[in-house]
Amino acid sequence: MSEDQSPEEVVQQWREAVGRGDLVLLDGFHALKHALRFGADVRMAVADDPDGVRALAGELAPDVEADVARLVRAASLKGLLPRVHPTGVAALAVRPDRGAGLAALAKTPRPAPVVVLDNPRNLGNVGAVVRLAAGFGATGVVTRGDLDPWHPNVVRAGAGLHFATTVERLDLDELPPGPLYALDPEGEDIRTLTLPDDALLAFGSERHGISPELRERADHLVSLPMRPQVSSYNLATSVAMALFHWGGPRDTD
Repeated sequence: MSEDQSPEEVVQQWREAVGRGDLVLLDGFHALKHALRFGADVRMAVADDPDGVRALAGELAPDVEADVARLVRAASLKGLLPRVHPTGVAALAVRPDRGAGLAALAKTPRPAPVVVLDNPRNLGNVGAVVRLAAGFGATGVVTRGDLDPWHPNVVRAGAGLHFATTVERLDLDELPPGPLYALDPEGEDIRTLTLPDDALLAFGSERHGISPELRERADHLVSLPMRPQVSSYNLATSVAMALFHWGGPRDTD
């Protein structure tokens, strides 16, 4: 993008880019920050107040300040987005190559588990799981079902951390190799188990739990400790508990 473009030209360029279909919306400063940190190919960024966004980058993310300053241009966000993020900035980045993502999931030995979400229904919950997986250093997040894990609302909830891990939608017969540990109330208490690095950690939908076909495929059924008469945990909470039990990122220094 040229620095001397008018806001009208920036808006036109944005709309043409969105029409391509291979770009991901990064809604808000934190999504833009994380995408840049983890190597995303960010094509353009727009803001009502570019100078304010540049100042925010200098305060909160000096490591990507130069990239933000180079990318951000003035444009009215109200005409481009259904709702404007409080930080007043949005960007478009190239969605990672699916082939590369599948190769990363299939590569063995794995240093960390893959999180499998079986027919999730809530976009915000899936985004929260992606954020957790990125923080714990999980190999990736795989979803089954019709929910798109790259939906703009998922990326928003994930704060752009889709670019810090691998996120794909797969059928049951396409799951990566590794022992499948499915979370189920009838399973063995997770506190008695050691979860291996190559595990697939599967979590059911918010309402119905794991599907019969995934339950049948599972190598182990695992339960989380929970007080009687409490019906369930939030999906992201369950994932956090399981990943914490696994152990989290290793110190590579």
